[in-house]
Amino acid sequence: MASLPRRAKAKVQTAVSKDEFSFFSELSSASEEDDKEDSAWEPQKKVPRSLKRPVPKESKPRKAPRVKKNNPQLSDGLEGVTVKEELDDSVAIDDVLEDRKNKLDTVQTLKTAKRKQKNPTQSPSAQRTKKLKVDEETNKASNFKSENDSAEIPSTSTMWEVACKKEGDEDDYTYGQFPLKKIKTETCPQGQPVRLLPNSKNIVEDVEMNWDIVQVLSERTNIEPWVCANIIRLFNDDNTIPFIIRYRKELINNLDADSLREVQQTLEELRTVAKKVHSTIQKIKKEGKMTECLLKALLNCKTFEELEHVSTPYKTGSKGTKAQRARQLGLEGAARTLLENPGELNLLSYVQPNAKGLSTLKDVETGVQHILADMIAKDRDTLDFIRKSCQNAHICIQSSLTKTSLKKANEKDVDKFMLYQNFSCNISSIQHHQVLAINRGENLKILTVKVNIPDRVKDQFCRWCIQNRWRPRSFARPELMEILQNSLNDSFKRLIYPLLCRELRAKLTSDAEKESVMMFGRNLRQLLLTSPVPGRILMGVDPGYKHGCKLAIISPTSQILHTDVVYLHCGQGFREAEKIKRLLLKFNCSTVVIGNGTACRETEAYFADLIMKNYFAPLDVVYCIVSEAGASIYSVSPEANKEMPGLDPNLRSAVSIARRVQDPLAELVKIEPKHIGVGMYQHDVSQTLLKATLDSVVEECVSFVGVDINICSEVLLRHIAGLNANRAKNIIEWREENGPFINREQLKKVKGLGPKSFQQCAGFIRINQDYIRTFCSQHNESTGPIQGVAVTAPAGVEVTNEKQGKKKNKTAVTAVLKPNPLDQTCIHPESYDIAKRFLSFIGETLCEIGKPEMQQKINVFLQKEGIKKIAERLQTAVPTLQIIVDGLSQPESFDFRTDFDKPDFKRSIVCLEDLQVGTVLTGRVENATLFGIFVDIGVGKAGLIPIRNVTQAKLSKTKKRRSLQLGPGEKVEVQVLNIDVPRSRITLDLIRVL
Repeated sequence: MASLPRRAKAKVQTAVSKDEFSFFSELSSASEEDDKEDSAWEPQKKVPRSLKRPVPKESKPRKAPRVKKNNPQLSDGLEGVTVKEELDDSVAIDDVLEDRKNKLDTVQTLKTAKRKQKNPTQSPSAQRTKKLKVDEETNKASNFKSENDSAEIPSTSTMWEVACKKEGDEDDYTYGQFPLKKIKTETCPQGQPVRLLPNSKNIVEDVEMNWDIVQVLSERTNIEPWVCANIIRLFNDDNTIPFIIRYRKELINNLDADSLREVQQTLEELRTVAKKVHSTIQKIKKEGKMTECLLKALLNCKTFEELEHVSTPYKTGSKGTKAQRARQLGLEGAARTLLENPGELNLLSYVQPNAKGLSTLKDVETGVQHILADMIAKDRDTLDFIRKSCQNAHICIQSSLTKTSLKKANEKDVDKFMLYQNFSCNISSIQHHQVLAINRGENLKILTVKVNIPDRVKDQFCRWCIQNRWRPRSFARPELMEILQNSLNDSFKRLIYPLLCRELRAKLTSDAEKESVMMFGRNLRQLLLTSPVPGRILMGVDPGYKHGCKLAIISPTSQILHTDVVYLHCGQGFREAEKIKRLLLKFNCSTVVIGNGTACRETEAYFADLIMKNYFAPLDVVYCIVSEAGASIYSVSPEANKEMPGLDPNLRSAVSIARRVQDPLAELVKIEPKHIGVGMYQHDVSQTLLKATLDSVVEECVSFVGVDINICSEVLLRHIAGLNANRAKNIIEWREENGPFINREQLKKVKGLGPKSFQQCAGFIRINQDYIRTFCSQHNESTGPIQGVAVTAPAGVEVTNEKQGKKKNKTAVTAVLKPNPLDQTCIHPESYDIAKRFLSFIGETLCEIGKPEMQQKINVFLQKEGIKKIAERLQTAVPTLQIIVDGLSQPESFDFRTDFDKPDFKRSIVCLEDLQVGTVLTGRVENATLFGIFVDIGVGKAGLIPIRNVTQAKLSKTKKRRSLQLGPGEKVEVQVLNIDVPRSRITLDLIRVL
């Protein structure tokens, strides 16, 4: 062996102390004795916890009075929230002296306020309110210059009172009442978080881990640490994704909804791991098996696989591993001696002829080998080294058909997985859909899957262990070195290799599931944001053979005008044509909507033939095909029975099909998202994750489109950010009892709608000013003026009755209510004061909102001054000012969905046999997957554009898009590459996006 100076040149890991070996010896292996069982792996079926965290019940603080506007540095909005701006390190000496003087001036004010705050007869909420007054008085007494002192101007859109304190050179964003965690900025991303308060909505202190959740979250999501810290704080404060995306852009560095949703899911995973570690620690402590080294190992776990690897031997009912049985025989000391002082080790002294496991020298060597293998497999540095080696190695995942599948399984099922017979692919280049397909085949016992790690990884691992980490401290005899070498081989084969396989496959499956769920969410967003077709009378057709085609005619306002059943495919087509023509002429309907279910192709051909013969003259009738996925499920739901009582469920399907064209969003939200069917492998992924993601996408779409609170349905309202089923029901009941909402402030009078819910939902709720004026004028003509409502008052005057108490506010309606034109825009109430100041800059009033003159003046003013300079003058953030500009410029009842494509209306039909290779067609995207895009080209069978043919160069760069990729509803121009008539498969090439 080498001398001591040679060992001193090795890395730090080579010098292992006695305490470290005691740490290894007290951990035991998580493996099974059988090698085949160790290498087996099943795709993870565990369903993660729901993303929604329960909101603890706590008393909500009363609203503090507003600060007077005589201080130009104080922004208007919700009181009780403070922002301390980060200051430059270089502060002028005279500024410091002036600041000290200001401190002395405010001492008396603080003392007086604190004496009031200590009143024991007051409730906690009242004490918090008085604390807010103390902050206000302090802010008033402090003289500061924001332009010189602040490193960056915080957004006034966050309803914060700004207080720049020169004695602190850090950013501390405080939401609500308690500073839960430090918000990190670009200039200070490495600051340590503030210690969590016991009553904060964060991880409990006894679940603290040996890793920083902000840092780990940043590493896993590739997002800056300061952004991750802000996101954690925002979610802890019960902010919704739509609210954060629209009104807190500056805090999340302009992330999109999908990225923010991914961060939320990763955060929930980390918190779930921390909670599982905590529960595991408690169980092991109860059994009396906890040691300091085991506790350290558990607190280092960042994934479920690591936790399982460490905790499995300590589970109740475990038969014990080979290392545990060797330790029970007293061989642990021999293993430590072999590493620390091998010259003094005599294995013959441990031989006991009458003891099982110690009867021979070979048994003793085997026991020592098992203990060393367990120590090696549990060492953190060793695992880090082998994982790093795997990152640089060519590791393949291989699959083949099982022998039993060829005999017992259904031939059709086996044919589906023929692509994965003798399949091999590098794990770094395997596609997500291939991972999900392999997992499905393995679950069906059709495929056998294996992870192939090259031998050089093992050789490199053994060489590193012998020369560095597990090198004996002094000379070891050849027989002892042989034991150590055998321990390394046994540890890799029996313990480390199965662990690596589980980790690699779990990572592949997790990434594939997430990508599948995200693809489902993107497709759903595309479908929900399909452009509506308002102002038309539509005939919905639910096709069928034996039971006939169900018809439903709806008005431009979605009211049911007529329902009927016709039998088009039973030899009565000519007679039924007369009935259809009579109905179309009676209701002046020229648009037919056909569901894409059973008998769709025949029904389409029937209408196309009549249209080509000009049978419906003088009407110019057109038709379109729409997906009827989920219509039959909705037709028998309680919601449909409540909405259309007494109507046959089959006819309800026809009504739903017609409404999907008139207003896709309002109709599709009634259906559970997973029944819409615009994804892939939706049954192979975590159903909890899928439901949470799709519900979040629905909430995002409904919120961004906005709802008119005076005419929207309860089903649509419950998907608004900050609302739920009970709050939506209470809003509808309040509207029925008290009449329409005059302004957004009236939402505070609804039962169960507190300040937080109002903050989240207010910006997404619209109040149509024309509707209010029409309603009030009609009511005045019939019954006289409405008590408490002033219609002719100047526009923009806010409600004068502010909240004075919870009980009084719900019953008393004595103040005059006046409509506010800003309530019809996307501007949040917290930014109303900024919007009014901006209007004063350009010399306009609230009455001119949405008019072309207003838009022209705003554009001229922005070009002259620049949006950044204007934002500084208004002391707000650029994203907030942009929302204000958009809200003031957009016309009344603006709907951004009108920029997207509408359904294709046709008059003729094309058959599959009519297609030829090279034909150029236009079609509409039907579904998007990870391996290609399915396009409806009007031949009854969707064609597939392979994903390799979809490049960025072919995507439109000028068109307004709903997501970064192609999705359902987009119109494309394609070329036919291949036609497989027997299997009804059409391969297409993307030419361009129309």
